[in-house]
Amino acid sequence: MGDGMFSRRFSSVAPRAGHSLGVIDEMHPSMSRSFVVRQSQILGALMMREMATRYGRRGLGFLWVVGEPLMFCFGVIVMWIFIRHHNGHGLAVAPFVMTGYMCLLLLRHSISFSISAVGSNLGLLYHRALGPLHFYLARCILELAGATAAFIVVYLTLILFRQVDVPHDWLLLYFGWFLMWIMATGTGFIFSGLATRFEVMERIVPLLSYAMIPLSGVFFMVDWLPENVRERYLLVPYPNAIEMIRAGVFGEFVPTHFNVAYATATAFLLLLIGLVLVKNAEGYIDVE
Repeated sequence: MGDGMFSRRFSSVAPRAGHSLGVIDEMHPSMSRSFVVRQSQILGALMMREMATRYGRRGLGFLWVVGEPLMFCFGVIVMWIFIRHHNGHGLAVAPFVMTGYMCLLLLRHSISFSISAVGSNLGLLYHRALGPLHFYLARCILELAGATAAFIVVYLTLILFRQVDVPHDWLLLYFGWFLMWIMATGTGFIFSGLATRFEVMERIVPLLSYAMIPLSGVFFMVDWLPENVRERYLLVPYPNAIEMIRAGVFGEFVPTHFNVAYATATAFLLLLIGLVLVKNAEGYIDVE
């Protein structure tokens, strides 16, 4: 039985004892501010624990939150530069690969880390204040922080080597990256909710994540597609966010195609569906 597969109803689990995280205290039901502070403390503690268990306390430790996606991205950029300095459409390879591959890492890592979020933290469910959603949120926030920091470091490095200019539209770049994170998180939640119910999903999800590479549009521009294909292709949410990021980086000199309203609506729809599936999946979690 895989990490994400459990059989007994979550609601039937015996009461969980103790508050050993050190940040969980009794919340007055009428104080919404206290509730927000308490949840922030819980998420902060879980993120620190996640970094310690995933990357260790010695050596580079927490730096791997940034270092891992950084190494992947730089490796792919160097490989593409050795193959060709410019692609066939006149774009510089380094910024083109950066904008695509960082989005791909964010998407794939959000999916893979969501799948194992509960299975890796089952013991913590004995704490009364913790629920499965805390684990999902802690991991997706940590992934956003690491991927964003890596994106910034890669971008600054490419600016230093004069491979890319400063962004032409900061707001479009920020908003596209934010929407990409929402889409990645929602997709990860959907796959995790399904994997909790159906054991076969744990074997299918890695295949689906590979199949999503051509759908995401990370290694080509929508403008390169035939005109009669573009509109239908942009019904897939991810290329819209990636094209927004590339429009923010390259500006009007590189033709991009996206629909901001559609991208925003589908991003939050994916997140809503994912949250519902994750919440309903609590009934299938067994703590022994």
